[in-house]
Amino acid sequence: MRVPLSWLREYVELAADATPEDVLAALVTVGFEEEDVHRFEISGPVVVGQVLSIEPEPQSNGKTINWCQVDVGSEHGGVRGIVCGAHNFIVGDKVIVTLPGAVLPGPFPIAARKTYGHVSDGMIASARELGLGDEHNGILVLSDLGIDAPVGADAIALLGLDDVAVEINVTPDRGYAFSLRGVAREYAHATGAAFHDPAERDFAELQPGSGHTAAVDDQAPVRGNVGASEFVTRVVRDVDPSRPTPPWMIARLSLAGMRSLGVLIDITNYVMLELGQPLHGYDLDKLTGGITVRRATPGEKMTTLDGVERDLHVEDLLITDESGPIGLAGVMGGGTTEMGDTTKNVLIEAAIFDPTTIARTARRHKLPSEASKRFERGVDPLIPFVAARRAADLMVELAGGTLTEEGGALFAEIFVAEIELPRGFVQGLIGVDYTDDEITGALTTIGAEVNPSTGSGTEGESGWTVIPPTWRPDLTDKWTLAEEVARIHGLDRIPSVLPTPPSGRGLTAHQQGRRRVANALAAAGFVETPAFPFTTEAQNDLHGSASGEHLPSIRLANPLDGQMPFLRRSLIPGLLQTAHRNISRGLTDLAIFETGVVFLPEPGVEYGTDEVPPLGARPSDETLAELDASIPPQHRHVAGLLTGNIAPRQPGRPAEPAGLVEALDAVRVIAAAAGVDIDVVQTERAALHPGRTGSLLVAGEAVGYVGELHPAVAEDADLPGRAIVFELDLDRILTLAGGRVVAASLSTFPAATQDVSLTLSADVPAADVRAALAEGAGALLESVRLVDDYRGEGVAEGSKSLTFALRFRADDRTLTAAEASEAKLAGVAVAAERFGAAIRE
Repeated sequence: MRVPLSWLREYVELAADATPEDVLAALVTVGFEEEDVHRFEISGPVVVGQVLSIEPEPQSNGKTINWCQVDVGSEHGGVRGIVCGAHNFIVGDKVIVTLPGAVLPGPFPIAARKTYGHVSDGMIASARELGLGDEHNGILVLSDLGIDAPVGADAIALLGLDDVAVEINVTPDRGYAFSLRGVAREYAHATGAAFHDPAERDFAELQPGSGHTAAVDDQAPVRGNVGASEFVTRVVRDVDPSRPTPPWMIARLSLAGMRSLGVLIDITNYVMLELGQPLHGYDLDKLTGGITVRRATPGEKMTTLDGVERDLHVEDLLITDESGPIGLAGVMGGGTTEMGDTTKNVLIEAAIFDPTTIARTARRHKLPSEASKRFERGVDPLIPFVAARRAADLMVELAGGTLTEEGGALFAEIFVAEIELPRGFVQGLIGVDYTDDEITGALTTIGAEVNPSTGSGTEGESGWTVIPPTWRPDLTDKWTLAEEVARIHGLDRIPSVLPTPPSGRGLTAHQQGRRRVANALAAAGFVETPAFPFTTEAQNDLHGSASGEHLPSIRLANPLDGQMPFLRRSLIPGLLQTAHRNISRGLTDLAIFETGVVFLPEPGVEYGTDEVPPLGARPSDETLAELDASIPPQHRHVAGLLTGNIAPRQPGRPAEPAGLVEALDAVRVIAAAAGVDIDVVQTERAALHPGRTGSLLVAGEAVGYVGELHPAVAEDADLPGRAIVFELDLDRILTLAGGRVVAASLSTFPAATQDVSLTLSADVPAADVRAALAEGAGALLESVRLVDDYRGEGVAEGSKSLTFALRFRADDRTLTAAEASEAKLAGVAVAAERFGAAIRE
């Protein structure tokens, strides 16, 4: 909301020396965000001049220019010769003269220059050149504006071009601040300055008119709310739409972000900015019969003021006459009844429309407007009559019209519910020891009616009943009232106190495990890249299942991206998008990971609910159970992706491309951080390269996979070269870990190391052989690691040779070589029994 300071001064006592920054600082203290300061891009000397003579001079190009002598006052050099191409003025007219040294919007500096055979010592300005409008119908003649000023007077101040506006950000719950009335009241709250409500005017009651009836016929209310609860009309006859809008009004509208569109439309916009009540003016002579407010019928169309024919929805609220729709209620008027250059009689409409209806219509037709912005946030239901009369009076004053008793008013009963505010509640919620007078004073200041509660106990002992003002629909409960008390008395009074955590609590075992895993991967050189949990159904099928078969996915009712409306079953699609984005920006060597939730709905189960419990009260246990049941199972996974080089090229050393070895190392980092042992067995997945895919097992249970991305999948993801991925069910791993990770004590005795090479069938997984060796070697075995897989000369066809490095250690003594050998042979015996393994000679 842009607020011209000269306008603000009319409703609140603003210090004469108050700067825009001072005003913004005051408004920030009552909860607004400062945005900007706006000024006219014009500087002097710009003065009032009087035309003394005009000499028309035809030119060879067919154009006739005027060589003028203009008196700008002795203090500005007296009479000056100025070339002007306009012809809408005569000798004796007072005009606006921009003298050399002035700068007009653009910026357009003014200097004495030779043109058409003369030295033009300045410029006679038009409204557009001064920034007062888009029209260029000749120069600005002060008598046409009803202005008389002495020659040489400062025209910048005269036309209001020295005004300045402050811009604040208005949150959706404070729609009343989309008006000068609302902002002035808030400035008064912030500074204690006297506030003069522009809505408190002495108007005579509207008498029944002679026609132009209005009726509301709402057959399809939205959420039970009738589309129009109030509808006020006033009629002004014999207006002159050709009259110019006064410069002071144009200046204020311009600073407020609106351009001048003619005196009649400017008046309706001015009153909307002043009081916060959107208005619409109809050319009365173009109306057919009375006005009816109703919903659109199936297949109905209308053309709005922007010239677009719109297909209407049955929820759209319309303003109609006997000819059909003449306006989208609260959004935009129709083209058939708009005010124009030939308008003589005006019907002014001021109404209260249902916020939900207006918001839906504006979004449905992609037609946001200043009116809809206010209606969807809530308009003061007591203001329509005041606004309609204010606009009518301005049309009488500025457009020469005559106010009649025609029109009408449809009013609904206005009821604002009482709110019980218990004594002590505000202090307990905010944490400040406000006195009772401070609480009641703050609520009275914002316009609420505060009375002692009629509850049990002595009068007022239990608190107060509060009736919020009609312009504050956001005040609905005791919590919002407490916030108002804190806001009015200053948020700086709220102490900054850190809560003391209760003894013996902290992160759960799973939370600690997640942090350890993430920190370990980051320490290993991976970069965490969180992604949005949205993807396509095809990506879910490809990466969410081993074989690529279709699995159920959760579709969002209102997705951020219509092309990705499903919740992910895997973290890999997000990593692929992140990798593609980085590669497209030249970052080709990547090691990235994410820990996040995946959504795994069960086949045949319907998720989601239309029943949302009301706010302000704790739902019952049954309701909470139903809500939990409406949410699909959510598992926290960890996934990573490597592509490019793991080590860059260096002098005398080629680059080392990332491969399965690095991905398996990352898996081992996860296993160590989680406190489990992970085995790898070969498997197949639709999205991964055949023969280069492994299933990850913990205690024989599959918890994830690792492998190289299938070339076709990598190509579809626009990834050049190879990409290796891994994904694990982190929640399941931490559950299998069985709690907190306890560091093992370090032995002071030396280790005994031995290697063993076994020949066996090539079909036997190395992980199974490793497990057999570990089982047979017993408690003395500290670690066993595969160091070689040989197939070739010296090994029978269909067989392979696996070499394992074994490390033995005892906690209470130094092992002998015989003890280590005995343990090793015990492991070999188990491998021989299970797989026919033999020690390679």
